[in-house]
Amino acid sequence: MFRRFRTALILLSLLALTACGEGVVKRVSEPATRLQQLTVNADGSWKIALRLQNFSSMPMRFDDVALKLSVGDADAGTLSTKPGVSIGGTSADVIELQVQPAAQARLMVADALAGNHTLSYTLEGSVSATPEEKKQRTFQINNRSTLNPAPGLPGVLR
Repeated sequence: MFRRFRTALILLSLLALTACGEGVVKRVSEPATRLQQLTVNADGSWKIALRLQNFSSMPMRFDDVALKLSVGDADAGTLSTKPGVSIGGTSADVIELQVQPAAQARLMVADALAGNHTLSYTLEGSVSATPEEKKQRTFQINNRSTLNPAPGLPGVLR
């Protein structure tokens, strides 16, 4: 009796494993963006390290980024680029952009750096990406987060 039960259990397990062998499911998920670093240049402009996160199970080519950046409650400017970078499934990459920020945004960043305190930011807009072997898609982005002064790195928020 026990031997038949064990044999049936083994056969059922093998059948279940065979059914799972269909391969990797290709899933397209909404990407995410965030500021990895904001560096204030000597001329007052900013160098932005923008992290592009691909949550899809397949590689995606990031074709177009158009994001409105706000720091605190001040509009800072637009992050606009055509990176053309391919990012593997469930991976991320960082692109750099130069921004000439609005005056009020400069003051907000200067205050955060001088006072050594957190600065909130918002990214709103769109990112266009092309999943492997599929059509380009445009994803809406609305991300709020914070940056903190980087210890030992003057003029840098992370």
